[in-house]
Amino acid sequence: MMIPPVFDSAAAILSRYDVIFCDVWGVLHDGVVAHPKAADALSAFRRNGGRVVLISNAPSRGAEVEALLDAKRISRSAWDAIVTSGDLTRFRIEETGIRRVFHIGTPRAEHVFEGLDVELVDLETADAVVATELMDYYSEAPEDYRPLLEAAAARRLPFICGNPDLVVHVGEDLLPCAGALAVIFEELGGEVYWAGKPYAPVYERARQLAGGLGGDNPALSRILAIGDALRTDIAGAMAFGIDALLIAGGIHRDEILRDDAIDEGLLAEFAGPHAPGLIGVMKALA
Repeated sequence: MMIPPVFDSAAAILSRYDVIFCDVWGVLHDGVVAHPKAADALSAFRRNGGRVVLISNAPSRGAEVEALLDAKRISRSAWDAIVTSGDLTRFRIEETGIRRVFHIGTPRAEHVFEGLDVELVDLETADAVVATELMDYYSEAPEDYRPLLEAAAARRLPFICGNPDLVVHVGEDLLPCAGALAVIFEELGGEVYWAGKPYAPVYERARQLAGGLGGDNPALSRILAIGDALRTDIAGAMAFGIDALLIAGGIHRDEILRDDAIDEGLLAEFAGPHAPGLIGVMKALA
């Protein structure tokens, strides 16, 4: 089985590209601890003329992700622009003219609706469902939401998934995300708009932002995606037609690392089907 090459340093890899689409959670931080060497690598890339667009499946606006990175003391020199699932959720609400929303998520996630002409209502009177997160992902499981999702599917409500991730690491904990609810909704025959990776709209938006920064439309061959999730970051990059670099120390660390190092046997077994789209694998971006 094909094994993608393993690297300790990204310098030679990054020099081949003009634009980087970089994941946030799993590359720049793990939900608790920042990864300053990753930020240093992106900053060096930008000093050499590269452009960096951060792509996050966070159900928050780009400005909120920026504030989070500031709080974690991740230098703003590491990126040029940010596009999030929260941004795409807002675009989708505006372009479809949705006015009455049933929100699945905590009150803190309601910031994503600020400034939009929408009303948060109960399921019976809603025009659409927007899921940003579980109400309590430490104590709940996606299956707990099945009765609610069955009721929404019975009404044929459109479903906007404001975070397509299935799970996320928060420190050492692996917790469910809104994407797990969207999977159930599709199983029930419902229609889902996936506002983020691995789907094309987020990459199209990132390419548009990168083009605005450089005054061009960057060639796909000159764009590199960096991320830690095969299902979203890597599969999305492959589908969009750009190269990808996998960070093994993120969401898949239990499947790929052994004794805190990349195990090539585990890598071949786990990442093999995605190997044609991977230019390489690193434990952490540096």
